[in-house]
Amino acid sequence: MTAWDISPSGVRGVLEKTTTAAEDMGKAGKDIQETLPKAAVSAGTISGPYCGTAPVGPVASALAEYFKGWERDLLYVAKRTGNSVNGAIEATNEYVKGDLKMAENKQREAIKEPVIEMPGQGQEQGRAGEGRK
Repeated sequence: MTAWDISPSGVRGVLEKTTTAAEDMGKAGKDIQETLPKAAVSAGTISGPYCGTAPVGPVASALAEYFKGWERDLLYVAKRTGNSVNGAIEATNEYVKGDLKMAENKQREAIKEPVIEMPGQGQEQGRAGEGRK
């Protein structure tokens, strides 16, 4: 790679969209946590309530297994998304700091007092090996 080409404002725009999408995913995950147990209760059972405590029906069991299978993946995606967004923010901030540091260095070099070396300055006159007379 010969150069970086990052637009901090472009990164900010992408991160805003990503954050909005992540918030929507978070809301959907929360809704699933609330809705699946309600759906399981509403699904009923094969036997009636006359059996004592009503057993869990096949639909409720399937919903519980479904959520158990996906819960870890959903948590992983949420955590990974948060880490990715924060990493992009930190990397962009460091990129900007680097640009500012480079600009500072260039400005410092540009305002330094110039050193002018005239031809022959600091050198002995005459031929090699001969001293001044």
